[in-house]
Amino acid sequence: MEGTERMRIVVGFLRSPEGRAALQRAVEEARLRDAELLVIHSFKGGPREDEGEMLAYREEFERLEQQLNSEGISYSLREFVRGNAPDDDLLQAAKDENADMIVIGIRRRSPVGKLVLGSNAQDILLQADCPVLAVKAAPED
Repeated sequence: MEGTERMRIVVGFLRSPEGRAALQRAVEEARLRDAELLVIHSFKGGPREDEGEMLAYREEFERLEQQLNSEGISYSLREFVRGNAPDDDLLQAAKDENADMIVIGIRRRSPVGKLVLGSNAQDILLQADCPVLAVKAAPED
């Protein structure tokens, strides 16, 4: 099909069960749809950022790059240190890249927990300009 652009899927990179579940599903979707995967990692930055935590993220980011290369998936990895909330960076990247889909990880919380803590997932679901696939992590043993 001439002139057809490859579908773009955006996913956030978090070192949590929900983040890993979202990433795994985004990789599956990219493979299934022959899509380009854009993986976003957002740091707040500044003196309060834990350097050990940043290093751990970067090491995992490098492992992800090796995995995607070995699986032959078209991808881009991006790190942002703009002081934004991760959901803001994810939404902006999806908009900038004209994403066809965003994949997010969600966790189960009580209604009171959602009210008190807010919800990045809810913000993404309500503000995204494209479809959002919400993925739950497998229950822990």
